[in-house]
Amino acid sequence: MAQQLSFDLPAKTALGREDFFVSPANALAVAMISATSWPGNKLVLSGPAGAGKTHLAHVWAAETGGRIIQARDVRHQDVPELARTPVAVEDVPMVADDIEQQKTLFHLHNLVLAEGRALLMTGRLVPKLWQLPLPDLQSRIEGAHHVALDPPDDALLGAVLAKLFIDRQLNPGPDVIAYLVKHMDRRFETAAEVVARLDHLALSEKREITRALAGRVLNADVTDVTSGN
Repeated sequence: MAQQLSFDLPAKTALGREDFFVSPANALAVAMISATSWPGNKLVLSGPAGAGKTHLAHVWAAETGGRIIQARDVRHQDVPELARTPVAVEDVPMVADDIEQQKTLFHLHNLVLAEGRALLMTGRLVPKLWQLPLPDLQSRIEGAHHVALDPPDDALLGAVLAKLFIDRQLNPGPDVIAYLVKHMDRRFETAAEVVARLDHLALSEKREITRALAGRVLNADVTDVTSGN
């Protein structure tokens, strides 16, 4: 077996279309991102952390010439410039405690659509649970076409794990991903945490990432839960 070298390098996330694995859990979202137009020219994309919302937003922006901005970073004075292109606004529910920022997003929403541009908005929960205190903004969001990224099936979870390893320039043993898919908690956030911990452990011990090492990481999770830590 070829020796694996581990370096303490920052992960570089690949965000191209070719890097996105399509499965039944996300096929509808991929189809909507690829559509030439949306009802009302706007779309809400929801799903848990790590499900691929940001990745799909980047794919969409690259193919439409659009811009991507975090909801909390939209400034009122920048709205006219942003509205000149398609816009993806990420993590809209994160401004639920900021009424002034919601007013800015409402202004952006209206101007983007008035300019005939497309508007993509993302959040973890379904739109009706975003609970934005500004009624006009909340109602406009709930009126948008919505598609959810579902929890991962085996194929998608395996692909997500493979991508996370690749992003960290890691090459695990051939049975590691299959073992993780079978035994780990089926959440995107957990996948990211497990890969990060495997990276750290392999680096600190100067070891390859093997099934045995993966077992140690997952068993540590079980021990933490049963011990109350």
